[in-house]
Amino acid sequence: MQAVTLGPAGTYSHRAARAVADDVAFRESVTSIVQAVADGSFERGVVPIENSIEGSVTESLDAVANSEVSVVQEIVTPIRHALLAQSANFDVVASHSQALAQCRTYLEENYPDAKLEAVASTARGVERARADPTVAGIGHPDNVGDDLEIIAEDIQDQSSNATRFLVIGPESARSDAGGKSSLVVYPNANYPGLLLELLEAFAERDINLSRIESRPSGNRLGDYLFHIDADAGLYEERMQGALEEVEGIASNGWVRVLGSYDTRHVLY
Repeated sequence: MQAVTLGPAGTYSHRAARAVADDVAFRESVTSIVQAVADGSFERGVVPIENSIEGSVTESLDAVANSEVSVVQEIVTPIRHALLAQSANFDVVASHSQALAQCRTYLEENYPDAKLEAVASTARGVERARADPTVAGIGHPDNVGDDLEIIAEDIQDQSSNATRFLVIGPESARSDAGGKSSLVVYPNANYPGLLLELLEAFAERDINLSRIESRPSGNRLGDYLFHIDADAGLYEERMQGALEEVEGIASNGWVRVLGSYDTRHVLY
């Protein structure tokens, strides 16, 4: 099996993808990864969905909501950020915007004058550091190689920093088995108590929601869809009942069931 994820080699996404497949290909954006799975170019894709410090990755939420794919597994892995450079004399820190945000306090306290440059991935920032002595990258310490130095390790603002990755497949790979389910709900409506109705569909059946998040639908200002993660499998009668009720609430819109899956913890 071949998986596709954010590149180049050495990203945290790459590390997560290696738990799925030995053969890993790369794309420069989450949207292109999801599209590559949806059109059948790859059997699996691995995309970051949520970080314990910075929250959800909105590009991933939007790409999954707008594509015909399923979620077949989630991978949770700790994130260890190191500052990598050719020397301690640099003017720019380049990394993914999420990594820069996760290390905000460290960078403000230690390199307040450094310019922060957002690039496509942590590995791309490390590549910039290899090519330019005035640039430092943020990435896993294993990415240091022979031509960079580890200026500092564990520079993330919280020691418990971890990221959830979704393993996506084609719609045909969707499963009802697993302890967790994800769905996207577009009610195409707006009235007092709408969100309460959606929540009650789960609460009345004793189903915990580990995450619910709204995103703009893109149709008009103030119009939203909801991403829901529920701690129950689609094979369970209570989840089937909740889903039926939610589909009734969203009868003017749509519900996309991404599937049920289990969580895998991967340590590096």
